[in-house]
Amino acid sequence: MKVAAVVVTYNRRALLVRCIERLRAQKLPVGVSLDVLVVDNASTDDTMYALVPFIEDGAVLYYNTGSNLGGAGGFAFGMRQAASSAAGYDCLWIMDDDCLPDADALDALVQAARNLEGQWGFLSSVVRWKDGSPCEMNIQRHPLFSSIDDFGAALQPCTLASFVSLFVPAAVVREVGLPHAEFFIWSDDWEFTRRVSRKYPCYVVGESRVLHASATNNPGNIYTDPPERLDRYAYIYRNDVVLYREEGLRGVAFVWVRAAYHTLRVLLSDMGEKRRRIGLIWRGTRDGFSFRPEIEYPE
Repeated sequence: MKVAAVVVTYNRRALLVRCIERLRAQKLPVGVSLDVLVVDNASTDDTMYALVPFIEDGAVLYYNTGSNLGGAGGFAFGMRQAASSAAGYDCLWIMDDDCLPDADALDALVQAARNLEGQWGFLSSVVRWKDGSPCEMNIQRHPLFSSIDDFGAALQPCTLASFVSLFVPAAVVREVGLPHAEFFIWSDDWEFTRRVSRKYPCYVVGESRVLHASATNNPGNIYTDPPERLDRYAYIYRNDVVLYREEGLRGVAFVWVRAAYHTLRVLLSDMGEKRRRIGLIWRGTRDGFSFRPEIEYPE
């Protein structure tokens, strides 16, 4: 089995180097090889120069996108390279630059894949934060609207998962298509994994563990985030419509009910700029119904 670790980075070279070192230290099962593909969203912090030693000894394949495509665009770019038939990879292992896998994280994913004998669409790792607690922004869902709250099982069904340690066959990517680059940030991973879980059984692998070295263990929300972080919320409300409208009436109902609930939370909060926050919720939701990005394929 030939595996490509697709790592998207932007201006976090120190974290990226730690991620690469963890990938190089992986305990590889018999018959498995691992290449590391770094997708650089045109970082301005000399990321490329920090990678020169890895590039020169063949430990990293480096791609620069030429501009900041956001997380969604970066993953679409990297997965396009790795999932093409010409690349020759059997599976993609997808992650952000602040994902630090345990030494046996890949081994556990591969063993689960082998035990499932091809009857799976994606496998997701258990994601912990720095203090050992579950990383809130990466908690998987099963079924669609329920967060998983117990990660003790060796293998459990999964409907939605993040791009912090997602293992997916290249053939599945070629079948269902790439993440929507137009999303820019947020919900690209959930929308992509939902496309997969509609067609195949998907799982969380309890023995595969990674640490997400994010600054805080807080997924963020529009009713408590400071003003300088608010504009990005237009993406999540817009993008989530693309995800949930594919679920039919219950999905459409969900996005409108959530918009009303979040409006109430804004009104009850003690944060300022309430008019701006509420405007982002409703404009984003409204714009999502006319936002129809086409699915692109690696080849």
